[in-house]
Amino acid sequence: MSLPAFIRIARQGDEGIVPVLYRRVSCKRRGGVRFTLKGQSSFNMVMITNVGGSGNVKAAWIRGSRTRTWLPMNRNWGANWQSSIDLRNQRLSFKLTLVDGKTLEFLNVVPSTW
Repeated sequence: MSLPAFIRIARQGDEGIVPVLYRRVSCKRRGGVRFTLKGQSSFNMVMITNVGGSGNVKAAWIRGSRTRTWLPMNRNWGANWQSSIDLRNQRLSFKLTLVDGKTLEFLNVVPSTW
């Protein structure tokens, strides 16, 4: 946030505290859901963005091309989800459940060379 905008909404004397009221609204997304991967052999961090609709991911699962079942992921913080499974050299698929109850599947969206 720019300093002029911050100064305009901050309470004088409490410049470190800004009152914020927000609400979630449905949105239409452009392009596809984005999965940004980071990690190493035993730890995978996936940031899930551009979900659209309710936009709020309630649960996430990951599956490697050699894995037979969906493996649950845990929310790390914000839009970041993690798993502690070694999925190196496998194509990755994701399944998401949104807070509005919709389930989305993305099969083999990450190549084995990730």
